[in-house]
Amino acid sequence: MKVVQEAPVEGWCTDPFGRHEARWMSAGQPTKLVRDAGVDSFDPPPDEAPSCEMVRIDHPEAQRAGDLRRADSAQSGKPFDDGEAEMAVLDAFAQTMRIG
Repeated sequence: MKVVQEAPVEGWCTDPFGRHEARWMSAGQPTKLVRDAGVDSFDPPPDEAPSCEMVRIDHPEAQRAGDLRRADSAQSGKPFDDGEAEMAVLDAFAQTMRIG
């Protein structure tokens, strides 16, 4: 009989410490990224055992594109622009092709 191991949890789950509505799990470990009322913030996991059962949050709102951004992305300046990135790559390529 082949034993199938589940992959470590990655994504939003109920906060196993009961401090927030949700906590981001990475490779099965709780991270400092938390969410309450749809607002992301930081709160490092406490140095204590979980106080409640962790349940994965698999609803569409949790999978929206905004969840792929870092919680501090608003502080990092303007948002990523595909067109600008493409032009930067083309400019860099053009510069490498010039013979000086």
